[in-house]
Formats: sequence, structure tokens, C-alpha cells
Amino acid sequence: GNEQILDPTKVEAHVRAQMAKRKADHDAANAERKLTPAQKKEKNARKLKEDCSAGVNVAVYRVKNLANLAKKWKIEKNAQQLYMTGTVVLYQDVNIVVVEGGPKQQKKYKQLMLNRIKWEEDTYKDKEGNEHNNLCELVWEGETKQRNFGDIKFKLCPTEGFAREHFRHAGVEHYWDQAYSTAVLSVSGQL
Repeated sequence: GNEQILDPTKVEAHVRAQMAKRKADHDAANAERKLTPAQKKEKNARKLKEDCSAGVNVAVYRVKNLANLAKKWKIEKNAQQLYMTGTVVLYQDVNIVVVEGGPKQQKKYKQLMLNRIKWEEDTYKDKEGNEHNNLCELVWEGETKQRNFGDIKFKLCPTEGFAREHFRHAGVEHYWDQAYSTAVLSVSGQL
């Protein structure tokens, strides 16, 4: 107490030195714990690659028209960035997007497909020449025991048979049946 009265500047300098030392120790400890860029990248990848040993979440989307290259790129790139597997089958006005991954990945991808990509900005002409707004809809989502596809790839199918065969090779032709039948029903106005 007497020191403060005798030399307040000296005490203040001593307190400031203690504060600076505590801050320097704190900053050094933080720097020591900080992840390297490679470790950061690996941590983010680990967080995105979910454990799918109990089951794989699958979503099947149907898009009327996938002629827009930017939207194709978004579909493919986001699936790659989220470490998802799947396929995109292009057949006339029934374009099927199948993605497989964990629940967090599916949530992010569903947000992309149904909200972030503005499908209605694109218009396309049907066989009769009538213009329609583009549309994306979730046909089915559920869980399977294992992944049926590798990295996401685009497959152009000239006929319905080719498209069904593509899904049959993966053992999931029911994805095609479901998406195609709902497309036919929606065109005929029964859905």
C-alpha cells in the first residue's frame, strides 16, 4: 500500500507488465493450438464425410430441364464438395438426380436443390412448342443399407430403356420407376 503512495508510476508500470505477460502467454498458447492449413482442411472433410455404416440417406429429385450448364455445374460441384455419391440421368423432360450421403449432407443438398437454385428462371419448350417454367421436385427420400453409386456422374439416355438399364446396373431401378411414373402422372394432370 505504501509503495503506491510513494511511486504510483512504478506500480502502474508493474501492473501493465503483468497484464502484457498474461496476454502474451495467452496468445502463445492459442498459436500453439492453432491448426495448420492442411489440418484445417482435413478436419472440415472429416466433419462432412459422415459415418454411413448404419445406413445411407438417399434423395431422388426430378428436374424438368437440365440444359443450363451453370445449374448442372452447381449440382455436380456441390455433391463433390459434400462428399456425396450419386448419378444424374438426362432423358427428355425427366431428368433424375440421385444423391447419397449422411443426414447433414442431405439437408444441405436439399436446400440447394429446392431453394438456392432458382429453377423457375429457366423456361423450356415441350414437344408441342409450348413454353413452361423449369421445375425441380423431391420425388423420394429415404435410407438404404449401402451406397449404390460412385462419384456423381451425368448419364445421357436417348431412350427410357437406357435410363432404366442405368439404374438396373446399380440395383435401384425403382428410383427410375418412381420418378418416371410421377412425371407421366403430372403431365397427364392426375397428380
